[in-house]
Amino acid sequence: MKIFIYILMALAVGLIIFNATKLDFDHLFEGDSMVAAISVLAGVCAILLLVILQVSQVIQKKKKGLKKEGV
Repeated sequence: MKIFIYILMALAVGLIIFNATKLDFDHLFEGDSMVAAISVLAGVCAILLLVILQVSQVIQKKKKGLKKEGV
């Protein structure tokens, strides 16, 4: 699962980089530039969600470890 999350993060970064090249800062909210801006935002959201998933998995592993020790 860990490798899969890293692959998805790499794809999201690739999406961000690709769409950042399509941005026209003079007309940011018009045409293809608007689609690129939304896609960049979607990539950032995907990375944020994957980081939250990783943190929750670490917490879950620590919680299971504490239950086994009887604490």
